[in-house]
Amino acid sequence: MIEEVKKVLETVRPALQADGGDVELVEVTEDGIVRVKLTGACGHCPMSTMTLKMGIERALKEKVPGVKEVEQVR
Repeated sequence: MIEEVKKVLETVRPALQADGGDVELVEVTEDGIVRVKLTGACGHCPMSTMTLKMGIERALKEKVPGVKEVEQVR
């Protein structure tokens, strides 16, 4: 599952980088929790929760079976 998650993150990364941010994969747990760290402008943006849930989490749930939730690590 980790490789599938990495591939999906590569597809959302250009949009984050266009706004001065990025995403780093921290961990994928056995129970389907993906932990990521938002960096750059995304790390302290007031819209980062929206980006995380409506962008990254939605894409991962659609494309990687078994992903239950995405959590931000600071």
